[in-house]
Amino acid sequence: MAGTGRTAKPSAAKRKKGGSAASGRKKPPGVIGITVLEKNGLDVDALISELVRNAAVEFTAYYYFTNLRAHCTGMEGEGLKGIIEDARLEDLSHFESCIERIYQLGGSLPNDATEFIRMSGCDFLKLPPDPTDHKAILEKCLKAEQGAIVNWNNVCNMTIGKDPATYDIAKDILAEEIEHESWFLELLYGRPSGHMRRKYSGERPHTRKHSRALDMA
Repeated sequence: MAGTGRTAKPSAAKRKKGGSAASGRKKPPGVIGITVLEKNGLDVDALISELVRNAAVEFTAYYYFTNLRAHCTGMEGEGLKGIIEDARLEDLSHFESCIERIYQLGGSLPNDATEFIRMSGCDFLKLPPDPTDHKAILEKCLKAEQGAIVNWNNVCNMTIGKDPATYDIAKDILAEEIEHESWFLELLYGRPSGHMRRKYSGERPHTRKHSRALDMA
């Protein structure tokens, strides 16, 4: 899933010292939350790029899973809808989970939504030639989850021992993506997943603490 970094990426100096004098705003002091990460040996700009790309993937996957789920028709399709719904809503949680951290690190989302979707590399999640081919739909879902595992494992490797806040988010998202992969492997190949359905769609057992904006109550 291809993608590049954040939009209008400031230099490390500008990120610490704020905008230009022409903005008329008082320059903020150095951001200690970033400085300590750099002292830990973390490439903050590279991390922001990875987080923005991953956010794009999760957001776009949520959209495509919505469409794929709608095309799970008939008696068999009705059973598949619940599994895809659990994964779909948790992908939205993954998107929400990393947004605050992107801005804390000095990054931002692209202003152009089409650019954001393009960087996700999720075109493969478009409907198959036969829009109600359940096997083809499940194969697309599986590919998406496996790509997400690679993406979030990369963030874990970048941040372990250097950025505990981002690592906490990434490892929780990774845990849910691994669960999602196991569900679709079971549906496609009969590989037991030990799958326990969520108590309710959108439960997000690992990432709920990072995406509380999605709570209805």
